[in-house]
Amino acid sequence: MMDTVQQSLFEEDDRSRPLADRLRPQRLEDVVGQDHLLASDAPIGRMVVGRRLVSMVLWGPPGCGKTTISRLLAAQNRPGI
Repeated sequence: MMDTVQQSLFEEDDRSRPLADRLRPQRLEDVVGQDHLLASDAPIGRMVVGRRLVSMVLWGPPGCGKTTISRLLAAQNRPGI
């Protein structure tokens, strides 16, 4: 039996999306390897807990999660959510 993630990889609508996009984390808790930034006592984690983001520059090599983290922070902090 396939779990939800595996099943979604093979759904008709998802086949045209790149694999990296299909596997992109959907929650900050799912981001791997960035605990030094995202843990509740880390810089971004403290901003998330306090629901107060400030301007920041994310820097790192391709594939380390900059865009994913940015998208998740933006989605989580939209007014009304």
